[in-house]
Amino acid sequence: MAKTLQTKKKNPAAVALSKLGASKGGIARAKKLSARQRSRIAKLAVEARWRKYRADK
Repeated sequence: MAKTLQTKKKNPAAVALSKLGASKGGIARAKKLSARQRSRIAKLAVEARWRKYRADK
């Protein structure tokens, strides 16, 4: 029988380190992007959310 995700234990130190890197990475990426690029990415995200919403109806 295969293990489910609930039975796997995660290393708490690895989880904490991952969270630190993820939060820093997003901030660094946002600083690197121009306002036009951030706007384009945001518009694409909104369109994707609306497509998903409409597909559920």
